Amino acid sequence: MSLTSYIGCNIEIPLSNEESDDLIVIGDCFSNKYNRQDVKKHQFTTPVVYEVSSDWGIEISEYMNLKTCAESKEKLIELCKIMDSYIDKGDYFELYSCWVGEEADKREGEITLRINNFDIEQIKMPEKMLVRFEK
Repeated sequence: MSLTSYIGCNIEIPLSNEESDDLIVIGDCFSNKYNRQDVKKHQFTTPVVYEVSSDWGIEISEYMNLKTCAESKEKLIELCKIMDSYIDKGDYFELYSCWVGEEADKREGEITLRINNFDIEQIKMPEKMLVRFEK
């Protein structure tokens, strides 16, 4: 099983090159279409869903080792930069991370942040937390 992250948005965005070595890759990696349908139905308020990955989903919590947590912080900052270039002022995107197969499970919580105005050191984003980033 793999921890993966999904984004929900109101617009279509381009998928990453399948051979990409980028920190954030937008496209299928660990999930299948049924996983994405479940996360759309049970977690998101948006019509468009993508998996965002690299080697591991985005999770920021005190239960993670420091290296993985630091990598997740880097990924989150990069994801916000990418999405900031696609969405318009007044729009938002949602982020949800969970183990593949647990997309329909009850979420653990929900927070709303400004896409380019948050303190990465203050964020707690464990798995099954819905995070809404507003522009």
